[in-house]
Amino acid sequence: MDMRQTSCKSPQASDHAWWRSAVVYEIAVTSFQDSDGDGQGDLAGLLQRINYLTWLGIGAVWLTPIFKSPNQDFGYDIAEFCAVDPRFGTLDDFDKVVKALHDIGIRIILDLVPNHTSDQHVWFRESCSSRTDPKADWYIWADAGANGGPPNNWLSRFGGSAWEWCEERLQYYYHSFLPSQPDLNWRNLEVREAIAGVMRFWLDRGVDGFRVDASAVLIKDDLLRDNPRDPEAHDKTPPPQMHIPVFTDDRPEAMDCIEYIRGVLDQYNGKLLCGEVQGKTDRIGHFYGSSRPRLHLPLNFALLDSDWNAISIQATIDAYFNAIPKDAWPDFVIGGHDKHRVASKIGQAQARVLAMLVMTIRGTPFVFAGDEFGADRVPIPRARVQDPFETLVPGFQLGRDPERAPLRWDETDGGGFTAGEPWLPLSPDRGRNITAQQRDARSLLSLYRELIGLRRQEPCLVHGEYQPRRAQNDVFSFGRRLAETEILVALNFSGEPRRWEWRGCGMRLLSTVLNQRSGEVQGPLLLQPNEGIVVKVAG
Repeated sequence: MDMRQTSCKSPQASDHAWWRSAVVYEIAVTSFQDSDGDGQGDLAGLLQRINYLTWLGIGAVWLTPIFKSPNQDFGYDIAEFCAVDPRFGTLDDFDKVVKALHDIGIRIILDLVPNHTSDQHVWFRESCSSRTDPKADWYIWADAGANGGPPNNWLSRFGGSAWEWCEERLQYYYHSFLPSQPDLNWRNLEVREAIAGVMRFWLDRGVDGFRVDASAVLIKDDLLRDNPRDPEAHDKTPPPQMHIPVFTDDRPEAMDCIEYIRGVLDQYNGKLLCGEVQGKTDRIGHFYGSSRPRLHLPLNFALLDSDWNAISIQATIDAYFNAIPKDAWPDFVIGGHDKHRVASKIGQAQARVLAMLVMTIRGTPFVFAGDEFGADRVPIPRARVQDPFETLVPGFQLGRDPERAPLRWDETDGGGFTAGEPWLPLSPDRGRNITAQQRDARSLLSLYRELIGLRRQEPCLVHGEYQPRRAQNDVFSFGRRLAETEILVALNFSGEPRRWEWRGCGMRLLSTVLNQRSGEVQGPLLLQPNEGIVVKVAG
């Protein structure tokens, strides 16, 4: 081992929390399973598929928003925080899901959306009714600029100005996203208390934590200073990214908001706070907190954003471990409702290598439903497009519908997802489905199941120290050590055989090829094309 590389130490056993050993599985409920034939997934459908989660070995599920919403942005435009949208079911259905998951040892995490509401929320209706209303200051309001237009140059992520005129108040309100998603004013203590009430409502119903949406943008500059133009922007830069969001994103004051949210959560035992953070890897450490705790797990998308080769992945992982506090717990996210499907980026063969990497490296794995069987991006005809990113910022391939398409459970017309017309098209690749891969002992899905099982069997893969090694000859390798146990992982990023220059002997625990039984091995080893291997070193 090259001792000049970063080494991440495992914390004491007494510090371990349930999310350190769990595999977290993100479910877009609307795309998971439809129970009533309306073409949209629902909570009753999720109940029908709970046995699958048990079979796979999932430790926790994170549900995208199920709250009452006009659904203009995948449910992230919430009209009522403490109610289930009728298209998903009822509060009683939700309680049944919580109980069923808990009965089989699976935790449940909900999306918390504290940055904004729907413009149909009663809070906003009251706020925009009058400048003297008790909720007048619950959102971000400003007078028109000197030219009668928006107060400044801030841009919406969905294109155009982030300011929308309100005729009732004769003022503009700010929206980071759609005009129908006005931003809450987190400088107002009553707003914070209201969100705390939302959290307690769901925590009291048994949820095990939250994923905080848009946590880095909770506070905006109170002087409303213009954002500077990005000097690297060019004609192919999407319009919302033409400016550097110095005064709208990742403001220092936002950390105080996250600390407040964490303080509410910590009134309950054993709850998880993870969150969507923005910016480069070197900023992610700030979201853990120091003297005052913030997020348990700031979500790390570095693997998705990295070039896919041994040298780049080596650097990406090293930079990430260097960026987080020494006592912080890492995490690795390989998919999500806002990210392109990873299998479409790296290919099906290397998707197996990614599976082994994320399930053996130190940190909590986050998997988006479908990643476990290699779901690709689904082509969406223009007439079927739902995502406002695609319609409002066309030509830049920002649409997220290809990732959000319903799961294909089998090869039938409805894919086992619905008896009706699915809300988005299913994958045209009928053969790539969950049922077929469950029957195939060498499928990617079977590999995920084997790897999740291996994490359970080998505490070293969860709690062990991370020991980097030098990437060579297209092979990225690393070690894990816990007390006297040492496990090595080697990943061939090439489509050709590669020699792994490891000297030693041990027991092969698993190969991504899934055609080799466990047995004694001795290095160096010749790895097959796109093969990963896990070896338990002989003492």
